[in-house]
Amino acid sequence: MIKLFKYLKPYALVIVAVLVLVFLQSIGDLYLPTLMADIVNNGMLVGNTGYIWRVGSMMLLVAAGGVVAAVTASYLGSRIAMAYGRDLRSRVFSKVEDFSLHEFDKIGTASLITRTTNDITQIQNVVMMMLRMMIMAPMMGIGGMIMAISKDRELAMILAVSLPVLAIGIGIVARHILPIFKSIQKKVDQLNLVARENLTGIRVVRAFNRIDKEAKRFDEANADLTSTAIKANKIMATLMPMMMIIMNLTSVAIIWFGSKRIDMGSLQVGDMMAFLQYAMQIMMSLIMMSMMFSFLPRAQASATRINEILDVEAEIVDPEKEKLQESTRGMLAFKNVTFSYPGAEKPVLNNVSFTTKPGEVTAIIGGTGSGKSTLINLIPRFYDIQSGAIEIDGVDVREMKQEALRSKIGFVPQKAYLFSGSIAENIRFGKEDASEEEIKKAAEIAQATEFINGMKEGYDYTIAQGGTNVSGGQRQRLAIARALVRRPEIYIFDDSFSALDVKTDVRLRTALKKETLESSVLIVAQRVTTVMDADRIIVLDEGKIVGLGKHRELLDSCQVYREIVASQLSEEELA
Repeated sequence: MIKLFKYLKPYALVIVAVLVLVFLQSIGDLYLPTLMADIVNNGMLVGNTGYIWRVGSMMLLVAAGGVVAAVTASYLGSRIAMAYGRDLRSRVFSKVEDFSLHEFDKIGTASLITRTTNDITQIQNVVMMMLRMMIMAPMMGIGGMIMAISKDRELAMILAVSLPVLAIGIGIVARHILPIFKSIQKKVDQLNLVARENLTGIRVVRAFNRIDKEAKRFDEANADLTSTAIKANKIMATLMPMMMIIMNLTSVAIIWFGSKRIDMGSLQVGDMMAFLQYAMQIMMSLIMMSMMFSFLPRAQASATRINEILDVEAEIVDPEKEKLQESTRGMLAFKNVTFSYPGAEKPVLNNVSFTTKPGEVTAIIGGTGSGKSTLINLIPRFYDIQSGAIEIDGVDVREMKQEALRSKIGFVPQKAYLFSGSIAENIRFGKEDASEEEIKKAAEIAQATEFINGMKEGYDYTIAQGGTNVSGGQRQRLAIARALVRRPEIYIFDDSFSALDVKTDVRLRTALKKETLESSVLIVAQRVTTVMDADRIIVLDEGKIVGLGKHRELLDSCQVYREIVASQLSEEELA
């Protein structure tokens, strides 16, 4: 957790101010019992009213100053803790944004959400508490002990017995609670995972009539978290009764032995009252420390999880010196590319080589699991290859900055994901400063104008998160428009026409051909009708190129392609 404290540096001056205020408040709290003892010993017992008013006024001033210091320290401490939590969330989110897809898969989306929200909240709460207590608790404890001894050394022996007993009890509880708090955070991850899966896949759950089963799965995860939290709270619940028993027994002992010393004339009434107050302050300092212990184990577990993210060394990083392009704008080349997923037994792609130039359409087709989507995911460096090279404009993609590389690409993923916001905002996601005319033109090429104009709000129509309030074909066309609006050097369509009817598919590809005369186009598709007019068709089978050429050439030379065509087209269509 100490590693995360370095992010508090911007607030160093305010933290010092909070600590000073807490210090002054603690000094005031330690001084008040002495003033009270003076009033009792030198005012009330003697009957000196003027002395009582004078010292009483001083007590009021000290108490008022303590209130002002406490309120100000609490306000500033809360502001610092909230700002620290904000900065930490921002750092974690920025770090996650730099993750490769492998790192995303390794940690898991549900866990990343929990760490960015719940875990940081735990740390935030502890920081707020520490700003108040890490000065006050030691000062009240040590200062109270010094002041108590100064009042009566023999009564201080009572504290020498009660304080170690209390400290041992707190230590035993802390030892048992730490592993439980660690497991709580993992169970929060699991609950978040189950909830996220059910909310995201609600259509599948309902379609397969799995509502009761999934509700049971959620209840099991929820009950597991609840039982663990109850177990932790039961252990923590033993702290307060234990402390109260020890505090009350200590008070009784002080009054019992203090009254005997008063009777012998060795102690004044006011000093015994002050001693009792100091004993309570010492006990309260230990209670504050125990409260810290109740939060620290869980915060420590959360800090470990946050550090796991911040300490990740990104697999995909920008080169120290970017290499400038050497050849034609929009040229893409794969040179003996081999790629394996981490932990895989064999490569997903093996010795893949091809070149596509501006104005050309290269289509990629193959069976399920042949490596089509993997191949195109390598172009924007979602993963890094093991051997070979992928070049854009004559430069290896690993020698380009990621921002510069991806600015050259218009990517339409297999799953057309839309963000919450208007249609115009979703299309503008591809080009932030796109004008209204550019948005409309991109939508027109993507064959989206008809259904957009059919909506009452038009381009201001609000899209739900994930695009769940539009059809699959409409989502695909908006995703295509989002790529078109940026006018990139390379267009990548990963099975982006699958939800379109054949007529719309033909119109869209015809419009695309006119728009992409100066750009390279890669199309991954399952339908033969989508790829048969391409300038170059790449046939993949088990990660290898088994066919490369045009439609007619492949029908004669590639057995895999013939089988794909035969499974989709009739003899008349084939002829």
